[in-house]
Amino acid sequence: MALTAGIVGLPNVGKSTLFNAITQAGAESANYPFCTIDPNVGIVEVPDHRLTKLTELVQPKKTVPTAFEFTDIAGIVKGASKGEGLGNKFLSHIREVDAICQVVRCFADENITHVSGKVDPISDIETINLELILADMESVEKRISRVEKLAKQKDKDAAAEFEALSMLREAFEAEKPARTVEFTEEQMKFVKQLHLLTIKPVLYVANVGEDDVADPSENEYVQKVREFAAADNAEVIVICAKIEEEIAELEGEEKQMFLEELGIEESGLDQLIRAAYSLLGLATYFTAGVQEVRAWTFRNGMKAPQCAGIIHSDFERGFIRAEIVAYEDLLAAGSHNAAKEAGKVRLEGKDYVVKDGDVIHFRFNV
Repeated sequence: MALTAGIVGLPNVGKSTLFNAITQAGAESANYPFCTIDPNVGIVEVPDHRLTKLTELVQPKKTVPTAFEFTDIAGIVKGASKGEGLGNKFLSHIREVDAICQVVRCFADENITHVSGKVDPISDIETINLELILADMESVEKRISRVEKLAKQKDKDAAAEFEALSMLREAFEAEKPARTVEFTEEQMKFVKQLHLLTIKPVLYVANVGEDDVADPSENEYVQKVREFAAADNAEVIVICAKIEEEIAELEGEEKQMFLEELGIEESGLDQLIRAAYSLLGLATYFTAGVQEVRAWTFRNGMKAPQCAGIIHSDFERGFIRAEIVAYEDLLAAGSHNAAKEAGKVRLEGKDYVVKDGDVIHFRFNV
């Protein structure tokens, strides 16, 4: 599943430091020899305790986690929608990602200047959001000028499209992103063709100082970001990018000890990876045999043959059925054979919608 989340932010908010942590974390993984597949793309493992448990249960020759991509988007300044700074590069890179992770500075530091002269996370968010809205408004206005005449001539499709475009224009004039507008299924067909920037799902990454990592609830900047995000139906992940860069260089017991010293259970990067994964409607199924235990990424709602095709196109083309046991049932039974004897293993056909945590053996013939 080649889906990616773009990391955006104003200058000096910690965006580059966070991306450095992501690429370092990826580079530690022997399973991905090309962890940075492009200068601005980093691949990381998706943390999943279930994979560890399945490995302990099956004792395979190797274990392969699933992975996720983050893209480091060019920095943004006010006026990006008009080409200011690296505006055009910024906008073109955002068009290519599937979700947006907006890094917001929530710490004060006299040694790190802020582009606007003061730390104001809501102003930062609004600056970026407005540039994306202005870019989308331009796309909508161009399309409206083409469709309006046909709509007046009673062209049914043009009328439906014009209605959707008008709804978008009204939202943009109120400085609201496209994702806040409720469209019918028919209208959404036209909206998708526009490839809007503000239709993409967003999560906010509050970058705090080292002293706030264990308990960010006292940080007034974080509170403001959470209030803003709630109105946008978005999630907030709190991290300290500087610490994440240090954590990314550690592994195993050393990493766990460092986290305990900080008073946190898991790294902010792990939380961010899972949140971005979920934001895109992604889930995980597993294959488990003595040769290999492996996690596979799929989109929620995909059926068994499509999920089989993620492994290999032949699996989908020659799909017969899927032998499935839920992760919890397999773990409780202690082995695949015990789960089968307990009636927890079932055969499913082409219409089965795969669930997160399914452990699957695909039967196929080509």
